[in-house]
Amino acid sequence: VQLQASGGGLVRAGGSLRLSCVASGRTFSNNAMGWFRQAPGKERECLGHIRWRGGITYYADSVKGRFTISRDNAKNAVYLQMTNLKPEDTAVYYCAASRYSIGSCDYSHYNYWGQGTQVTVSS
Repeated sequence: VQLQASGGGLVRAGGSLRLSCVASGRTFSNNAMGWFRQAPGKERECLGHIRWRGGITYYADSVKGRFTISRDNAKNAVYLQMTNLKPEDTAVYYCAASRYSIGSCDYSHYNYWGQGTQVTVSS
C-alpha cells in the first residue's frame, strides 16, 4: 500500500496550491483520510481530515476558511486545496489513511502515510 503525495512547490504569499494524494495497493472507501504538516523545528500539525464516505470534514483553526479537503473515490485520491497561503504555511505536507472510518487528529489512528511534499511560501 502506498500513498503518493504531490503538488507542493514554491508560491508567493497570497497564492494557491492544490496537493494530491493518490492511494495504491488497496482502496480506502471505508477509511478517513487526513492531512498533516511539519515545519522545521516544530511538531507535526493536523490540518484536517475527511470521512471517505459522506465527505464530512474537520479543519484546524489555523487553516479553516483557507484550506479545503476533498476526495474522489473513483480515483482513490484525496486533495488539499490551499488558498491565501502565508509564509507560516511553509512545511512538509503529509497525507495519511486512517484505520477507522471516522476522522481524527490522533496520529495513532493513521497506519499509512505519504512521503510528504514540500510547500514553501515566500513573503
